[in-house]
Amino acid sequence: MTAAPQSALGKSDVEAEVRAVLRDVLALDANTAAAMNADTPLFGALPELDSMAVAGLLTELEDRLDILIDDDEVDGDMFETFGSLSAFIRTKVAA
Repeated sequence: MTAAPQSALGKSDVEAEVRAVLRDVLALDANTAAAMNADTPLFGALPELDSMAVAGLLTELEDRLDILIDDDEVDGDMFETFGSLSAFIRTKVAA
């Protein structure tokens, strides 16, 4: 899937892309990924999302959305829920 230009990505577009990256990088079942909402817990709740997977996830998000995530921006709160991760990515896309 090719990302749309940054300016064209709305909230639902970013969430769809984050969901797709989670599904692809973590090899999640399509139904599991589709059922994610803002309150869905991620780190600590998904066994597939460990510290090694975080690096791959961030790299894939950067590649697909043409963004840059600095190491000092990454913290546990970002991966607490699907909503917190999506909100962070929305700020990066809007920048």
